[in-house]
Amino acid sequence: MTKTSSKASVPLLIEGRNISAAYCGLLLHIADNPGVEVSPLVLTVDGFTADYSIPEDTAVRSTLDALLAKKGKTSVEDVAFTIFPEQLWIMSQGDRAKLFQFYRWSFPFYRARHKANSRGLYFERLTMFGSGPCDGNQLEWILSEWNKRDGVRDSMAQATTFDPARDHTASAQLKFPCLQHVSFVPTTTGLVVNAFYATQQIFDKAYGNYLGLAQLGAFMAHEMKMPLARLNVNVGVAKLERIGKTDSAMTPLMNAARACVAPPPSAGLVSTPTSLPAA
Repeated sequence: MTKTSSKASVPLLIEGRNISAAYCGLLLHIADNPGVEVSPLVLTVDGFTADYSIPEDTAVRSTLDALLAKKGKTSVEDVAFTIFPEQLWIMSQGDRAKLFQFYRWSFPFYRARHKANSRGLYFERLTMFGSGPCDGNQLEWILSEWNKRDGVRDSMAQATTFDPARDHTASAQLKFPCLQHVSFVPTTTGLVVNAFYATQQIFDKAYGNYLGLAQLGAFMAHEMKMPLARLNVNVGVAKLERIGKTDSAMTPLMNAARACVAPPPSAGLVSTPTSLPAA
């Protein structure tokens, strides 16, 4: 491996009306251009609903999940869970204290379940960082500060997953954490979520990353009593690895991707169920 594998270039901007369309735009850019890498990438998604559900294209989601299963990779839902445990939030019935408690109880099981989780999970770092106010629960600190006073500085609502004490290591490969940082920006139209990745795997991680971040954003927006307006994802290096873009198994996914970006915004969309009430 050389020390200069990536190129310095103008960021690629991908815009999507939902996370499926944004993912498809990225996938098709890779398919239709030389190489398998985008560096850097700026991906932005809007079109979120008032009830905090996450619109998706069912054909894209099901086709991707089938391909992930065929290649022995983690499902979209399981990748998203590493960023936000949606099922625990549904079980908590809108009580975030219960959500955090359920997660603390369950985390040892989640970490032991997969070898890839041995160094931690993103929601664990966001809520059980190991230091800081609220016993290291960065999300609780942001929400409690936001809700107890009228004015807060824009830089207050940010949380980190990267910890130099644990993550500055000379290992040749380090699968976690690729997501470094998340910030939450309240605006007149709703909450904007900004996520920052050093690297991102397009095939087996990116869609789940976008879903988990959107679910995290919906949770934070609900607790801040505002709509979710936009998700911005900034990636230093996004790569299509662990599958070739000319692999025949990719054909159904590419077909679904082209269909997704072609129809009107309302065609073929469903929303991921949520337990959250409307704003």
